[in-house]
Amino acid sequence: MQNIPFNKPYMTGRELWHIAQAHQNGHLSGDGSFTKKCHTWLEQSTGSKRALLTHSCTAALEMAALLAEVKEGDEVIMPSFTFVSTANAFVMRGAVPVFVDIRPDTLNIDETKIEAAITPRTKVILPVHYAGVACEMDTIMDIARRHNLIVVEDAAQGIFGTYKGRPLGSIGHMGAYSFHETKNIIAGEGGALLVNDPVFAERAEIIREKGTNRSQFFRGQVDKYTWVDIGSSYLPGEVIAAFLWAQLEEGRGIIDRRIAIWDQYHEALAPLEAAGKLRRPVVPEGCVHNAHMYYILLDSLEHRTQTIANLKRQQIQSVFHYVPLHSAPAGVRFSRTHGSMENTDKLSERLLRLPLWVGLDEHLPKVVAGLNEAV
Repeated sequence: MQNIPFNKPYMTGRELWHIAQAHQNGHLSGDGSFTKKCHTWLEQSTGSKRALLTHSCTAALEMAALLAEVKEGDEVIMPSFTFVSTANAFVMRGAVPVFVDIRPDTLNIDETKIEAAITPRTKVILPVHYAGVACEMDTIMDIARRHNLIVVEDAAQGIFGTYKGRPLGSIGHMGAYSFHETKNIIAGEGGALLVNDPVFAERAEIIREKGTNRSQFFRGQVDKYTWVDIGSSYLPGEVIAAFLWAQLEEGRGIIDRRIAIWDQYHEALAPLEAAGKLRRPVVPEGCVHNAHMYYILLDSLEHRTQTIANLKRQQIQSVFHYVPLHSAPAGVRFSRTHGSMENTDKLSERLLRLPLWVGLDEHLPKVVAGLNEAV
């Protein structure tokens, strides 16, 4: 019996050719021709003022924390149901994550709970677009405007997703993408910072280049480059960018193939939802998702544990997702919560992610049949 993995990284077939070209060009360090192609693609596809490749989405979030000038004691409002990097990038600057609960439909931050969590120390609102489905960004941006706060979108899972026609990551003052091998568009590791407010654009380049004005030097804007600000080495090597460029070239096709699989899941599992055995994902009106994942919600932690075991016996790999950050040891130490975390606690224990990768189509009947038996 063939094992069906949870994830299988997809290659378009041009990645290794582009990497060979980068070597032929004699440029394997950062910011070569392939990096520039990726920057241009991201800026043109999102409308961002400046897109900068980073070695991870974590790095992009760390840059955003620096650009937002987050300092010791500042507060950042975010969901607890997210990856550790969302919080850690700001904790490293001395900030305190303030966790609010998530919505029961999308598992995104509950925008109705944000305003009550704001204090004089609040600096940033950090929505996370879970599963490539948009948060309620109009409400979030309105709150930010009224309270003079910076919005940083964690769009790690969000590339090609949109909110009312606007690309995820391009709506807040800044946004962060991930190109980790588990994402839709991959480079093994890798990420990007989208700088949407032009006030941050010049400094973003400097922070990314170890605090130097190197980019200005190569554009002929200064006669030499030097250390002008804080920063670090956030740029990826050209091998990563060359691999990523092959993915971006075929990006729309990759997303369409994933959506076709997502749609098949959604249709096939409707009877199980109608029978009360699980709940399918919800995509609100005005949101276009990118088929980053297909998850189901079961009725209890015990049911989820048993379903994972049942699928494993059929050689189908399924996984749960985040342990809520507010209940993690570092979360208890570095953060606080505002209000009840009831949805976060309950839904995180019930969520189960199913395999979804380009090429899964031929195995999908087995997964669906297996799930029917497993639940």
